[in-house]
Amino acid sequence: MPSTPPPANVQLDHASHRAAGTLPLRLLAHDVDLALNVGALFRIADALGVEHLHLTGTSPRPPDPKIRRSARSAERHVAWSHAADPLAVVAQLKAQGWRIVALELSTASVELDAFDVAPGERVCLVLGTENAGVSQALLDAAQATVHIPMRGHNSSMNVANACAIAVYEIGRRVAGPQGGA
Repeated sequence: MPSTPPPANVQLDHASHRAAGTLPLRLLAHDVDLALNVGALFRIADALGVEHLHLTGTSPRPPDPKIRRSARSAERHVAWSHAADPLAVVAQLKAQGWRIVALELSTASVELDAFDVAPGERVCLVLGTENAGVSQALLDAAQATVHIPMRGHNSSMNVANACAIAVYEIGRRVAGPQGGA
């Protein structure tokens, strides 16, 4: 009886594709109202190598059962902090050499795929509340603003979904051709 060859496409365990460490990429989430979205941000940060998640304003923070459920416990592995004032965090990050980039559709925003990011550049992506988006004060403080072009009738998407797209794209660029910062 002939032996059956193994399947050509076999699912790997999650440890098989872990990259080496974090990227010079941070998130600042201001007034993100829903704990499930904050949990999703933790999960995205963990999966895509975000160095730090800055929760500001009224954004829920751990410990919160809804965050833990949607984060799948990633909040235990991602460095995070909370501050009431996002502008103070932005000022501190700028002083440390971080480039502040808002994710928002605005009169000055550029499409994400046209955004110029150098390998190794330190970027903090600013995210806003689910309904109102990034505040004008944070848009004014940002050094650049990017948006994801929409092909449908809506002009926006869920904050966590948009974050995942932007972090993947910006992270790919800051990682450079070798995949590390």
